[in-house]
Amino acid sequence: MARDLPSELRELADCQLGVISRAQILDAGLSRAVMASRLDRGSWQRLFPGVYAAFSGEPARAAILWAAVLHAGCGAMLSHQTAAELDHLTDESSSRIHLTVPSCRRVRGQPGLAIHYSARAAQAIHPARTPPRTRVEETVLDLWQGARTIDEAVTWVTRGIGRRLTTQDKLRDAMAARRRLPRRQALAELLGPDLGGVHSVLEYRYVRDVERPHGFPPARRQAPVRRGAHNEYLDLLYEEQQTVVELDGRVAHPADARWRDVRRDNAATADGRATLRYGWLPISTTPCDVAAEVGYVLKLRGCLTVRPCCACCPVTADAGARR
Repeated sequence: MARDLPSELRELADCQLGVISRAQILDAGLSRAVMASRLDRGSWQRLFPGVYAAFSGEPARAAILWAAVLHAGCGAMLSHQTAAELDHLTDESSSRIHLTVPSCRRVRGQPGLAIHYSARAAQAIHPARTPPRTRVEETVLDLWQGARTIDEAVTWVTRGIGRRLTTQDKLRDAMAARRRLPRRQALAELLGPDLGGVHSVLEYRYVRDVERPHGFPPARRQAPVRRGAHNEYLDLLYEEQQTVVELDGRVAHPADARWRDVRRDNAATADGRATLRYGWLPISTTPCDVAAEVGYVLKLRGCLTVRPCCACCPVTADAGARR
């Protein structure tokens, strides 16, 4: 990056990864002729209309994101999938750069940019992080709102909480500030105290379709146990019945992961706990069959609340479950 910029502009460019806007350049006292000269000789390059990289060579993605924010102008921030990428809510980079700007303004569209408008932009922006972006809980709710399915929506919430990027309380506060939000009742349920500790869509489906409809006592989720010198976490632990349910949402199951699961199950058995393990297919397609197996074990270990969810359910109230 050029070192011959005025000191204030150079400091600003350093903070913005070498990216500066036309307004910032003019405010620093440089003329349009100077801009044109540096662009012509290739020491600067245009990234978006009115936004330049004060260096040659391929700009990094972080510089492109800064350029997008500067192009969108006053009050603009990265949002949706792009904010999720920056805050590690997702491990993938979005093909389009998503920006939210105040609803009182309009931004000319550019290839590769997705512009969203919000009347709550001033409340949604994170007060400190750069490049400017939405708060994590606002990002989660934006993605919840745009999700095509309930499972996709739940994934964003459980991932945000599971990765300790936000909390149920912060998400509830953000939800209360939005007048319009699809699937509000489902979100309120997901953020309720009964579902605290749910870290995946599969756990959510288990609680929704297996545990609750069949009268199981609430399991302790992500229950810590000490193994030697380190902690492990059980997906669902029915403490009184000393029964563990482990959930595996992976489509593929590499050999090392399979043997790790076996060791965990063996360790639980050695501790006196019964362990049942289920993947995505049985939980999502035959939850009553899963409930029949879990209910059978819970009844054997003293649970008195197991019940069928309907007339054709294989769970029975008197004997737990038919094998």
